[in-house]
Amino acid sequence: MNELFWLAMLLANFLLILLAYRIFGKMGLFIWVPIAAIIANIQVIQGVELFGFAATLGNIVYASSFLVTDILSENYGKKEANKAIWIGFFSLVAMTLLMNLALLFEPLQDDFSRSVHESTANIFSFMPRIVIASFLAYLVSQKHDIWAYHLWKKRFKGRKNIWLRNNLSTMVSQLIDSVIFTLIAFLGAYETNVLIEIVLTTYVLKWIVAAADTPFVYIANRMQHKNVVK
Repeated sequence: MNELFWLAMLLANFLLILLAYRIFGKMGLFIWVPIAAIIANIQVIQGVELFGFAATLGNIVYASSFLVTDILSENYGKKEANKAIWIGFFSLVAMTLLMNLALLFEPLQDDFSRSVHESTANIFSFMPRIVIASFLAYLVSQKHDIWAYHLWKKRFKGRKNIWLRNNLSTMVSQLIDSVIFTLIAFLGAYETNVLIEIVLTTYVLKWIVAAADTPFVYIANRMQHKNVVK
């Protein structure tokens, strides 16, 4: 059933992005970026089996942020897409700082409070390599995505080529993200063949998300041209 739930989550992410865009306009896209960044970093600690491979959750939500920056790039330009990146980065820094400060508090001595504190620590405790890997992979891959999207937009103009510039930019950016995060977070912790497997399985899942999000870039572009967004 994991595969069905994964596909359901994929569709839910895309529909929620369009709903946010429909209700709040461009601001809805900005809102989604920190949502995706924070939820992805929580979900990523959960390991599951997908399509016969070991994987972590969070890939869909994280990858959906590339859909958002591509919509912003297409409909509003590079400046607005870059603004979304920095909003997402700020949200990651703020979450990491505030949750780790919260963990410094001594919980009540009842079983429930101590259990909650331990569970929160398992999710949010500061792990330098993971945090650095997450921050760096996010910035480099997102910056590349925007740069590449506008590079291909200049070479492949027109609405009919949205699919091309969306996929050319996002699929490379997802690979950059997977490589940077895996090498910084896990180099030395796993053997080389395991690292390669982690990169490949993570990237394949993100590649599927990147391919599947293309119709939604077209839908968002059509929504803007028909003035159905706020």
